[in-house]
Amino acid sequence: MADEITEAGGKLRLCVTAELGTGAAVSVSEGQAHYLLHVMRAKPGQFVSLFNGRDGEWLAEIESAAKRGVTLRCRKQTAPQAGVPDLWLVFAPVKKTPSDYLTQKATELGVSCLLPVMTRRTVVSRINQERMAANAVEAAEQSGRLSVPEIREAVTLEKVLASWPKERRLYFCDEGGEAPPLAKAAQAGPAAILTGPEGGFDPAERKMLRALPFVTPVTLGPRILRADTAALAALAIWQSVAGDFRD
Repeated sequence: MADEITEAGGKLRLCVTAELGTGAAVSVSEGQAHYLLHVMRAKPGQFVSLFNGRDGEWLAEIESAAKRGVTLRCRKQTAPQAGVPDLWLVFAPVKKTPSDYLTQKATELGVSCLLPVMTRRTVVSRINQERMAANAVEAAEQSGRLSVPEIREAVTLEKVLASWPKERRLYFCDEGGEAPPLAKAAQAGPAAILTGPEGGFDPAERKMLRALPFVTPVTLGPRILRADTAALAALAIWQSVAGDFRD
């Protein structure tokens, strides 16, 4: 048996859409084929790890590698499907911090859904949802995740709150008012972290959020954090208290 292909940081993993199972043939995307052939110099007989978010992780052998594409054959399952905690990140995009970085790090931290929201002080006017999805896939491949977080279309804060699922607790990171630390308030179960833009939330938004029964205002410590720092810190805190960082 030929060796499994490795890259910087460990074994090569690819996220695919095809069904995975013993003997299943898998054709990868054009971009993945280019990466295998021209970057990794893959050859028939070598092995790659595949996952699709449904069937666990499989060790697959490269059967054919040609200009027309790459086909792999699943040989054995190396890990059963495992999920991540039901945790969303609802964030106001920040101009100085590309969404690429936040998407990658939030994926590594185990978020299940990324939802950009436009607040009154948000200066970013457009979000490249396709680019966010590509970054999430890459981060999942590199971090060992067996799933890719859902990437939702950007909407206004008011629209998000109007259709919010009431069973999901929304932890509002409020730097401007009295609130318990997230480390004390976090509880297991469907949850979401809400972080604001540069300059924070508008006073009217803060008042609106604090009046909603499914919202829990929280703080992240004694210092004012940048928006991107706050989002990632909040995810790490929740995962440590109520998520899979405890495992």
